[in-house]
Order: sequence, then structure tokens, then C-alpha cells
Amino acid sequence: MFTATRFTDYPPGKLGRVLRIPILALLSLGLTMIQGCGSDETPQNVPQTVAPLKQQAYVKASNTESDDWFGTNIAVDGDTLVVGARFEDSAATGINGNQADNSAPDSGAVYVFTRTGGIWSQQAYVKAANTEAGDEFGSWVAIAGDTLVVGAPREDSAATGINGNQADNSAPDSGAVYVFTRTGGVWSQQAYVKAGNTGLDHRFGSHVAVDGDTLVVGDPGEDSGMAYVFSRTNEVWSQQASVKGSNTELGDRFGVHVALSGDTVLVSAGGEASAATGINGNQADNSAPDSGAVYVFTRVGGVWSQQAYVKASNAEAGDRFGIIAVDGDTLAVGAIEERSAATGINGNQADNNASDSGAVYLFQPQ
Repeated sequence: MFTATRFTDYPPGKLGRVLRIPILALLSLGLTMIQGCGSDETPQNVPQTVAPLKQQAYVKASNTESDDWFGTNIAVDGDTLVVGARFEDSAATGINGNQADNSAPDSGAVYVFTRTGGIWSQQAYVKAANTEAGDEFGSWVAIAGDTLVVGAPREDSAATGINGNQADNSAPDSGAVYVFTRTGGVWSQQAYVKAGNTGLDHRFGSHVAVDGDTLVVGDPGEDSGMAYVFSRTNEVWSQQASVKGSNTELGDRFGVHVALSGDTVLVSAGGEASAATGINGNQADNSAPDSGAVYVFTRVGGVWSQQAYVKASNAEAGDRFGIIAVDGDTLAVGAIEERSAATGINGNQADNNASDSGAVYLFQPQ
């Protein structure tokens, strides 16, 4: 089962790109929390060999301009790098359009780079099929093989589902997600994805994750928040499920971060208010506003169900536990506003003398 350790020397802020891991088997073993070594245990110093690092490339957009925020979000898979620039201003649409047309402020763009023989080059300049000012296309990106997913959380269409009416702008900031695929080095848009219950200011697409033929999208502005799971069959996407936490309430922002690996989805709710600690605690205790929580869902036979409700070991109001990163058999959750002044590993969690210093909690099997 999982144990947890906390890193308090990690800088405050986002953990970066969500990685994908096979953790379904681990979840079936259960989850628990521990607080480091017991007094009768001797820490082990394990020698490590670290390969020397060198910078391979310095990467910029092909149409660099002030305030584009190139690097808003990045994703890498093998020899492909994807970079979002949420405030890029071009009114171009589709692939490799006119980069010099700055008539759509903050519409956003995505750049795809590939590496051949150790050399990086730009492969594609990617825009939405319905580019408009303020959409912030590229706010979140994810890539798996030849599938690229891009979130535009301020897109305005009132369309629902897959490939609806992109021209209907009656739902400001409802958000959209765009799926692109690559064939023979050429990218094209495969799907225009909207929520099943598109609504004003939902910000659908604030966070996305893709693994194979499964896509998960966060929709944190939907009342208490929601996450949608989509699946692809014969190149056609359809909504498979919409998921909520077992105790979601207004303002929880469920779906603000998502992660996906095979048949396992993790969804965080940065505004969740329970003072519970550890795994599967008291969800009904709302005495710690914005403490945050993470929910684990698994899929069996195409049906999704919640498997775990995860909290920090020192959950407190305002900590915003819920920024997710996973790798191998380790789940990391960041709490960017946690306030302990502890340093290093497994320090004093009760010392709240460093406001918004932030902490990271590690969960792993035992």
C-alpha cells in the first residue's frame, strides 16, 4: 500500500507537466500515510551515479513577441516537445498559418518541436480552428505519441460534446479542448471537444491529460467542478464519463488539476474544505476551507468509480493541496500555500511560521 513523505524544500508553485504511470495495481492494495523512519531505523545513504548535464537547446517561438508567455505550459514525449503560449496574438487558424497577423490578442498558440540527430527544430505552429481573441489556447497541453491535446479555457462557444458549432459565442469562457494527430510528420485537428453541460465561465480545458485513446479534461468552474473522460474508437472521440468527487461542494474547484494513466484518473479539488488527514478520512468536516483534496478513480469494464480520497497529513485551511505529478510508483501532490517553516524531509509540520512557503507530499507503495 501507499505511504507518504513530505518535501518542504520544493519551491512554491506548480509542479509542471503531469506524467503518466501505471498505478491501478498499486491502488488495489490501499493507501496509508507515514511520517518518516521510526526511532529504531537507521537512514540508508545510497550512492547515486548522476550523468553530467549540458544544455542541448535554447528554444523560442518562430514569431516571438512581448507578452506572449511562450512556455506557459510544456509537454514532452520522446523526441517531441510541445510548448504553449497562451497570450500569443495571431488570428491564424489551424496548422502553420500566418504568424504575423496580430489581430486576435491573447488567442494563444502552441508550437511543436522535434529532435533529429540531437538537433531540435520547429515542426508545427498550431492554432485553434476557431481562433478568437482572449481564448488563451495553449493554457494547458498534453502529448502522447502522435496525439496532441490543447486546452483553451476561455473559448466562448456554447457547443456541447464533440465537433459542435464553433461559431456560437454565447457562453463566454466556457472553454474548449482541441485534439490534433500527426501522420507522416504532418499535424491536423482531429476533434473539437466541449463539456457535456457547457456553461458560462466553466473554464473547461484548464487542465488536460491524455494516455493512448483516453482523454481527461478538468472543468473547475462547473458549480463544484467536474472532470470529463473521453475515449477514442476508430479515430472518433466520445464522452465516456463525467466524474465528481464523493463530497464535492460549491467552490471546491474539482477538476483544477487532472492526471491519467491507463485505467486510473486522479482529480484534484484545490478549494475542498475538509480538515481530514491522510487517506479516506472524514469528508463531511468542512472546517478547513481551501485545504484541498485529491480523488482517485479507476475504470473497470468502461465504468469509472472512486477508489480513494487523499488529503495531506497536516491539512489546514488555505493550503490548496492538489497539484499532481506522478512517475513510476510515486504520486506527488503539491500544496502551494502550506505554511510550515520546516526544511528538508519530514520536518515539523505544526510550525506555521512561513506563510505560503508550500510543501510536497509523496505517496508510494509499502
